[in-house]
Amino acid sequence: MTSPHKRKTAWAMGTTALFLALSGTQAMAQDVIRIGSITTLEGPFATGGQDAYRTMEMAFEEIDYTVGGKKIEWIRESSDATPDVALARARKLIEQDNVDIIIGPLSGAEGIALRDYSRTLQGKTIINGSSGAADTTLRDPSPNFFRFSTEGTQWMAGLGTHAYTDMGAEHVALVAADYAFPYAQVFGFMHEYCALGGAVTKLWSPLNTTDFSSIIAQIPEDADAVLLIQGGTDALAFLTQYAEVGGDLPIIGGSITADQTLLSARGPHQRLMEGMVAAGPIADMNDDPAWVAFVDAYRTRWPDGFDSPSIHAFNYYTNTIAALKALEEVGGDLSDNQAAFQTALANIEFTNPMGANVKLDENRQAISDIYLTRIVDDGGTMRTQAFGRTEGVSQTMGMPTEEFLALGSPSRDNPDCPPVN
Repeated sequence: MTSPHKRKTAWAMGTTALFLALSGTQAMAQDVIRIGSITTLEGPFATGGQDAYRTMEMAFEEIDYTVGGKKIEWIRESSDATPDVALARARKLIEQDNVDIIIGPLSGAEGIALRDYSRTLQGKTIINGSSGAADTTLRDPSPNFFRFSTEGTQWMAGLGTHAYTDMGAEHVALVAADYAFPYAQVFGFMHEYCALGGAVTKLWSPLNTTDFSSIIAQIPEDADAVLLIQGGTDALAFLTQYAEVGGDLPIIGGSITADQTLLSARGPHQRLMEGMVAAGPIADMNDDPAWVAFVDAYRTRWPDGFDSPSIHAFNYYTNTIAALKALEEVGGDLSDNQAAFQTALANIEFTNPMGANVKLDENRQAISDIYLTRIVDDGGTMRTQAFGRTEGVSQTMGMPTEEFLALGSPSRDNPDCPPVN
């Protein structure tokens, strides 16, 4: 029979062993930074989501998955561009995978959902992927949601003025997807265009539309151009069907319309895309050494990828690099509910792959450069070429904040300028 003393000694030794095991686990956990990510690998933006993960992988490989002396563990998740699915994947990353940081999502309504979710979290940080809805950061921002990519309203800087003044398009037919990101794009375009006297006929479509015949039939005969705020398979469907019926109006593209996710696809839509003007944070043809190096590295790492990184690849890479720079600055310290890390994020300033300066405003939203682009046939390859640049575009488009907020939130009805009867 074991004596009480021996039983007590055995219990004490077992407790000590358990404590050492737990301490070792905790120490090991502190040496690993767990980064979760969400992008769209299902639905209309799947090709852009795949490209986003290409450049995230590049960013981690560049530092050998190590930052601040700690290893990075990367857990990937997929969404389908809907807020409910993105939120479910975010909860899984936080509650089951115990990630420290989430980078994502891709689509606008998803971003608003994750912004709201981030408010319920302590000691965690969500950094945007590519989602571009304006109100994600403009109104009721979350203290632990950061966006180092510019957003949909900013991306249209200069385009409304160019369409009215330089193209002479006094009436455009708007064909746009009916959700948060296109609302921001339309707001950015019409903010300038309506003030100059332009008229807009709005034609909205649900996300994942495959048949645009009824919308094409509603394009007014006296329209001077089509403003197409669609992306992925939706944009491809519209352009293909519009080309097949002989549509010949000039196309003014949204930022995700004039993108490699569409330019790389073959078909009758390319007839309409050549010469298309658009605006956004990137241009395929850019002589800045930072961009040349980035594109070369992308093509070398992903020979089966696009001719040039897509807008989603660019945005995810930019946001990932921001996270890594801030982690390096604080030596990987995520203690005290990530206080030092979030302070570093809020104050970091760097140059993105386009060679443009990036810094955050008081809402943790990027201020950076926007480019006017035109699609050209560059030796048999369709690329966007910059022909204008607006430096340091703020989320309020240069207006005082209160004055800009008084314009109201972007929506299918706001802003408005009278359609032509």
